[in-house]
Amino acid sequence: MEGKYTNSMAELKSPSKLIDARIKTLTDWRGKLLSRLRKIIRSTSSEILEEWKWSVPVWSCDGILCTGEVYKTRVKLTFPKGAALKDPAGLFNSSLEGNVRRAIDFNEGDKVNEKALKALIKAAIAENRS
Repeated sequence: MEGKYTNSMAELKSPSKLIDARIKTLTDWRGKLLSRLRKIIRSTSSEILEEWKWSVPVWSCDGILCTGEVYKTRVKLTFPKGAALKDPAGLFNSSLEGNVRRAIDFNEGDKVNEKALKALIKAAIAENRS
């Protein structure tokens, strides 16, 4: 129909609802882990916004902090400015060769260092504000 705009599903739902729906489709350990990572990220600062970009969850505060991608054998948090962040706990274990981004791959059964992850999120917020 000429002149009539139709919304896609992504435009009809809030980012938080899209993330909820994505987690619900993951009936194994990956859904539980993504849900836990989401809670940790959101609890780090009340200023963190949830977004839905590139068909993945995105958490932002004055710019993107990290994305949450789900693969067959892992859940990945990618920090677009990760190379600029101090990571004293050594959480970054993926995309280490790049000059800008860094990632954390979580495999089934991996422990989540909540304190270190929160520190990394806080560092990403500070980096975005610098």
